[in-house]
Order: sequence, then C-alpha cells, then structure tokens
Amino acid sequence: MPIPPRPALPPLPPDRLRRRCPPESLPFETTATLEPLAHPLGQERALEALRFGTGIQREGFNMFAMGPADTGRQAIVRAMLEERAAREPVPDDICYVLDFHRPHRPKALRLPAGRARVLERDMAGLVEDLRNAIPSAMEGEEQRRRKEALADEFKERHGKQLESLRVAAEAAGLGLLRTPLGYGFAPLADGAVLAPDQYQKLPAEERQRREAESERFERQLHEILAEAPRMERELRARVKELVRQALLRAVQPLVEAVARRHADLPAVVEHLQALQEDVLEHADDFLHAPEGPGPALLAALEPGLDGATGPLRRYGVNIVVDHAETRGAPVVQEDHPTYQNLVGRVEYVAHLGALTTDFRLVKGGALHRAHGGYLLLDARDLVLQPYAWEGLRRALRSGEIRIESLGQMLSLVSTTTLEPEPVPLAVKVVLLGERSLYYLMDALEPDFHRLFKVAADFEDDLPWDEGSDLAYARLVAGLVRRERLHPLRREAVAAVIEQAARLGEDATRLTARVEAIGDLLREADHAARAHGRELVQACDVEQAIAQQQRRQGRLQERVLDEIRRGTLLIDTEGRKVGQVNGLVLSQLGHASFGRPGRITARVRLGKGQVVDIEREVELGGPLHSKGVLLLAGFLGARYATEQALSLEATLAFEQSYGPVDGDSASTAELVALLSAIADVPLRQDLALTGSVSQAGQVQAVGGVNEKVEGFFDVCRARGLTGTQGVLLPASNVRHLMLRPDLVEAAAAGRFHVHAIATVDEALELLTGLPAGERDAQGRWTPGSVNARVEERLLALAARRSRLAREQAMPLPGASP
Repeated sequence: MPIPPRPALPPLPPDRLRRRCPPESLPFETTATLEPLAHPLGQERALEALRFGTGIQREGFNMFAMGPADTGRQAIVRAMLEERAAREPVPDDICYVLDFHRPHRPKALRLPAGRARVLERDMAGLVEDLRNAIPSAMEGEEQRRRKEALADEFKERHGKQLESLRVAAEAAGLGLLRTPLGYGFAPLADGAVLAPDQYQKLPAEERQRREAESERFERQLHEILAEAPRMERELRARVKELVRQALLRAVQPLVEAVARRHADLPAVVEHLQALQEDVLEHADDFLHAPEGPGPALLAALEPGLDGATGPLRRYGVNIVVDHAETRGAPVVQEDHPTYQNLVGRVEYVAHLGALTTDFRLVKGGALHRAHGGYLLLDARDLVLQPYAWEGLRRALRSGEIRIESLGQMLSLVSTTTLEPEPVPLAVKVVLLGERSLYYLMDALEPDFHRLFKVAADFEDDLPWDEGSDLAYARLVAGLVRRERLHPLRREAVAAVIEQAARLGEDATRLTARVEAIGDLLREADHAARAHGRELVQACDVEQAIAQQQRRQGRLQERVLDEIRRGTLLIDTEGRKVGQVNGLVLSQLGHASFGRPGRITARVRLGKGQVVDIEREVELGGPLHSKGVLLLAGFLGARYATEQALSLEATLAFEQSYGPVDGDSASTAELVALLSAIADVPLRQDLALTGSVSQAGQVQAVGGVNEKVEGFFDVCRARGLTGTQGVLLPASNVRHLMLRPDLVEAAAAGRFHVHAIATVDEALELLTGLPAGERDAQGRWTPGSVNARVEERLLALAARRSRLAREQAMPLPGASP
C-alpha cells in the first residue's frame, strides 16, 4: 500500500535569497562626511607580513605579495613601503670613474647623497682649469727659454768635444773636415789640406805616421759621435723632467684644491692622486683638446656637464645613481624587469664601422637605484623575461651588483669589453604575483624560498559582520575622494555593499577586489552626471550594474534565445523518466552566466558499469569524471552490499559540444540515474545543482547565484507558472545574493528556491514520492523511490544470474 509522502521541503524565504544592507543602518547621509580609511580594509595578515619583512634586517627576508591583482595589492604595498622609507636614511650616490691602471675595469665610487653631483662639477671645473694651465706651462716663454738653454748646453758639450779633437788632430798634421757624408780627417801642411799628389810626395815614414794618427783620431771621432744619441736621450729626459716639473707646479695645486673639498672621502682622494699622475703622462692631450662641444658623435658620447670630448673624457664622472633630491630610502618600481634593466648595462656607439664604449657609457639598473631601499617587481613579468630571474637571484645571493652582458654571463662571447667594478647591494625586494605563481616558483626554484622567506597573502574578501558596513562605506568614500567622483548617498552605498557581497559570492563576506568596486563607482558617477545629479543615488548604482551585465550578456542572451526557440532542448514543465535539468556555469573572461543543461540516464542489464559518455569521448574533465565515480560508489554502497550490480547505465549531458568539467552536476546525474532505474518520472519545472558524496550528501558548488538566475531567466522567458524553482545545496544558502527581480518573484510565489542536504530530499521534491528509509530488518519503506530502485536492481541481478545458468547448461544430447 502506497504511503503518503512527507511534507514537501518548503522553499527558502525571500530574506534568505539576498542579504540586504538597510540604508538606515548607515550613520551618514553622504560619503562626503566620511573619513577615508587610514589602512587597507581586511588585509591585516598581509600588512603584518610586510611590516615584518621590512623590519627584519637579515639576508633572504625579501617579500612576495600574493593574491588577486585587483585587490589593490600593488598600491597597498607601495604606500606602505613609501611610508616606511620616508623614515629611513638616504643611501649613497653611485658613480663610475676610470681606473687609470686598468682602463677596462671602471672603478665604482660610493659617495654620500648629493656628493656625486658636486664631484662631477668639480671634475668638470678641474678639466677646464687644466685646459688653460697645461698649455701655458708647456708652451710659455720661460719654458721655451729653459728648453733652449738645455739644447744650447747639449750643443756646447758636443762642440767642445769636436773642437778638442780638431786641435789635437791639427797638432798631429791632420785636419777635421765636415762633408756632406759626415766628418773625416785630411793631411795638412802649413794649415792647408794637402792635395793627393802632394801627399804622395811625402816620405813614406811620414805617410805611415799620419795614417796611424788618422786611424787613432777616427776612433776618437767615432766615440764622440756615438755618444751623441746618449746625450740626446739625456737631453730629452732633462727636457721631460723640466716639463714634468712645470706641469706639476701647474697641475698639483688644481688637483689638491679638489682633493681638499673631498678630503673626507679617501676613495676620491686616491682617485685624484691617480688622475694627477695620468695628467702628467698625457699632458699633450690638453694641447689639442677642442674648445666647446665636439662633433655630433662625440657630443652623443658625452652626457655630462664638462663638455669634455676625445681623450679628456677619461677624467669625467659617470653618475649611475644620484640621490641629491631623494628624501628617505628609495622605493623603485621596475615595470619592465629585463635582465639589463635590473643589473645595468654597458652601451656602445657605432663609429667608423666599429662599436666603441668607455666607462661613461656604463648605465645602472633598477637594483642600483633601489640600493639602500626597496624594489617592487611584478613576478610574472620577471619570470617571462629571459634570464631576468637569474640576474636577480645572483645579485641577491652574492650581495653585489655585477654589470655584465648576457653573453658574458653565459660565457658565450670572449671579446674584450668593459668589466665595471661590482657594487655592494643592500635592498629589500618585493615581488607581486598570483598565489599560483608563488607556489610554482617555490616548487621549481631551489633558491626561491631562501631568498623570499616572507609571504604577504592578500585576502580576496573580508567578513560582512557588525561594523563592516561603516568600514566598507569609508573604503568607498576613500575611492570616491581619490577618483574625484560625486559623493554617494547612503542608499547608493548600501547598493554598493550588496554588490560587493555578490562579487564575493558570499552573503557573509564582502569582496576585497577594490578595482571592481572602483569601476562600479566610476560608472555610477557617470550615470549621475548624465542625469545632472550632484549626488550618486541607488538608481545610478543599479543602472551601472545593469549596464555591466548587458555589455557582457551577448552570449547569455543568445543561449536564452536558442532555448526559447527550441534549438537547445530544455523542458520547464511536465515529468520525464531519467531526465533532469542540471545547471551549468559558463565563463568567458571576466563574464560568467548560468544556464540549464539537460542530463539524461539510461539503464539496461549489464556488469555493473556506469558509463560517463562525456569521459568516453574525452569531453569530460577529471573533476566531472570523479563525480561520476562517486555516483557509482553511492549505488554500490546503498543498494548492492550483498550482490553485484547487474546494470549498465549511461549518463550524458545532452547537446554538449565542448569540454565539461566540475562535479557540480553529480547530484543531478545521480537523481537521473535513480529515476531511470526506478522508472519514476522527474519534474522538469525544477533544476538541480550540487555535488554528491558517496554517502549521498549534497555538497556546495561554485557560481550558485548565476546558476539559479540562469534557470529563472529561462522560466521567465516562457512564463512563470508558480511551480518552477531550483534545488541547491543547503551549504550554499550562505552564498546567495540573487538578483532583486528573482527575489521579488520568489516573494510573490512565482519561483522557488529549495535547499537540500541529501539526495533523498532531492528525490522527494523531484518525484513527489517519499525517498524511504530502511526499517530494522533492512527493508526500504514500501512504495518509496529507494525501494523501487532496489527492487529493480534485484530484478536485474536475478535476470543476469538466470542467463548465466542458462548459458552454463549443456545442450540436449551433449556429452556431460
């Protein structure tokens, strides 16, 4: 005898479908009277991590700020760092100068803030002074007379030697003659040179004597002439020393004047001493130094103040980091973190078909600018740039910034280039990125956790509890003031707060994604201005929300139209066996919408398999397949504890032409399967969502608001009958922030939302029959859905057993 069903599960009251923010609960009239929040709302955990990371001065305690980008994460981190940096000391300037002993290795100087500019100006003035002083010292009248005196001294010494040799030779009857071919000796008689025939008339003894004397004087002449180069070298050395002393008298006072101004910087004094020696060695460069700006190429090579070109560039200063106008520690945000933008680079200039460079073309990177302060980087941009992470990792591990090209770093090139001296690094790096990227880097990069020990995890949402309304209103007031928007009336603020809960997909929490709230406020302000209002009203906020949905609703409208035209088959009335309306969430970019989807089940005699057609054709994702396997586990645990399942069931999403994933339809699939087994029809005016456990519990799913609204839109397009509705997990009730029009229809009894906790509750609502319970003997309630399911499974098992026996029986007349 059939038993009467239990009282139907009542629908949720309208106040459970959408949480309201009563405007009268807000203690203000407009946001113009509210004081903005001093600190970010709901991000205490992340702020504590940032305070810890910036406060601890130990190696490796860099920070990773993770969470959705639209929570205002970047602005919050930057504001906090700037607030702390303002109380910290200004770091040193960094500049490069030429190492005169190793020109390929520019020397780094760290100077107190603002001193790099002073040194650059002093060096520019020194070069200009040397331009004037050195030519005067080397080419003045007094210097010319001294050089002439030394030359005359050399000539006199050389002449005396020759004169002494001439007198001695004449005493021996020989004359010293100078010919075009050089010096030579000739016989004399009475002071006159003898002709060859006269010489032959001399006695033989006399000729022999004179020839012997000639050879002796020839040797002496050779010695005198051989000494001349040595005397010339001595002359040049004495002239060089004379010039050096003159230069020293001109250069030293100028260099010492600069050194005195920087006497507190030993590295600068040491460099000036080396510079003085180099100037004395290369003084000729100042004789030919151009006046004023050089050609276009040289002008391009020289960005400094001194205007020095050509060889005189070697005495300049290349300022890499200038903190003359910095207040506090620097906070640097590098938006394009390439390898060279981080660690610096050496630039080249094409000249006459060749690439040339010098220390003036060494350029610093973000690490140089952030030294002594904080560096903000987007983690995704960092890992997408080739070798950028490697450059940052090396700098943080070694504690110094080494400027080298990628070719040098990877040992791919061996050409001679500059090797700037490394600079010590003291910086706090903050990476900004999504949680998934943080955990991926932590898993794949061994050094990541050693370098980034502090994780600042930003919340997606915050509790909507007592006091949250006013705090969120102050957050809105801050956004309004920052964006220079019209103030909001409290009714408009209440509408924004309700939308914040909907965006957070939870009626007990408010979204922390301030970017989405900021967009809503800007659109509401635009609507108010279009109507000529000075205050933003609730209707302006509602218009902005409606316009956002409309702009993203093209595909949703097309799907709804196809259902209305019958192209997509969805029943919203009547009953069908093995057929139920599931709810699907479609997401495209930032837009998402719900729609019903027909789920069907068919059953026949088999070996206990539940075939997921979506998985068989490789359209079902792993989560969907998991839901089907859980469904099979439920069947076995509830109905087939003593015998094997003897059915073969097929489940399908009808008219599904793309991938299907997620387990939110597993309850609907189970209900369809039980309907097919028990041959009990299901109501088509109800739709169902929820995942199922092996114990038959209905579990929460995502996108519940959009799913309910999707079925409501289909029913409304066809005409609301008053019996239509949606079944959703009871654990999802706290997430409901349904549209006002749906809540209004529910209040009028034209649409219903039921909360279910078990599959049995879903069965009773969809079939109109009791689900049934087992009695003390383990029998299901007669006439219940569960009893019909078990009876059908037992019948299938008996049928399969009978077929198995028949197949095992021998044929008549056959041998046993």
